[in-house]
Amino acid sequence: MSGPRPAVALLTAAAVVFTGCAASAAPVQPLPPRPIDPALIAQREAAGIADCPETPATATPVGGGLPDLVLGCLGSERQVNLAALRGEPMVVNVWAQWCAPCRLEAPHLREFARRAEGKVAILGIDHDDPDPALALEFAAFAGWTYPHLTDPLKQTAGPLRFSGIPVTFLVDAEGRVQYRIVGAVASADQLAADVRTYLGVEV
Repeated sequence: MSGPRPAVALLTAAAVVFTGCAASAAPVQPLPPRPIDPALIAQREAAGIADCPETPATATPVGGGLPDLVLGCLGSERQVNLAALRGEPMVVNVWAQWCAPCRLEAPHLREFARRAEGKVAILGIDHDDPDPALALEFAAFAGWTYPHLTDPLKQTAGPLRFSGIPVTFLVDAEGRVQYRIVGAVASADQLAADVRTYLGVEV
């Protein structure tokens, strides 16, 4: 691993709004809902985990930014285009409920999310995880109330160039990845320091 080992987190949520188009005043046409077990929706809502933001079906990726890739929302009918997540600085944490280092970093992400509310958006990506119910159970246990996408087919690994999890990405308001944390986040303080250094936001 290289560089400092910041904490990973994602924004606490209900009031987090990601906007996809920077210059257009036209209303966003969100992606259509996908079929999902209503029990998973109920499980997410009972845990207080925010729904994912609405994004358009397509978006033009920026250089060095998040890919034009559509993922489903964990415990929700919504779908999200990663390339459309722009408008505010963001921390994106890739995790899975079976991943031991992910469990170790979980309290640090929870604390960072509490501190970052209203300053930095936080988004989780549940990666290579076969059971969304167990993933939601873990997220609830961890106290993560920010939204999470689901990537059971590992579609993010190639475009974002990672081979293992956890990994955390610090993304600026234009959607460009400014820094990545490989491995577990060391502490909420370290993640806050990295956000200050690479995104220019005091948390």
